[in-house]
Amino acid sequence: QVQLVESGGGLVQAGGSLRLSCATSGRNFRNYGLGWFRQAPGKEREFVAAISRSSGSTYYTDSVKGRFTISRDNAKNTVYLQMNSLKPKDTAVYYCAAGRGPVITRHFEADYWGQGTQVTVSS
Repeated sequence: QVQLVESGGGLVQAGGSLRLSCATSGRNFRNYGLGWFRQAPGKEREFVAAISRSSGSTYYTDSVKGRFTISRDNAKNTVYLQMNSLKPKDTAVYYCAAGRGPVITRHFEADYWGQGTQVTVSS
């Protein structure tokens, strides 16, 4: 069983930065593909970023490319999402996800979810 706990969300002005963290429990952290998803009010959960379990390859949705960076620290069992140049449309609840597959870019590929952390970007 894997438990995921996100932190680092909050209120920030447009153009600002936040770093989300997702601490995981359980064994074999390096064997999981990891990802970040978000869900805005009234919208479906959408993919944001992913990092593969082996090579550490990264993937991003087009709207965050060049602004967000996903990384993982296998020694600390933690995955991060550095978010720069934030925009009001980035406002959402951000969820960390882990899956047994090599990479997660679709919500049904996740086996475990965190509880979510709110990110609010004011204009």
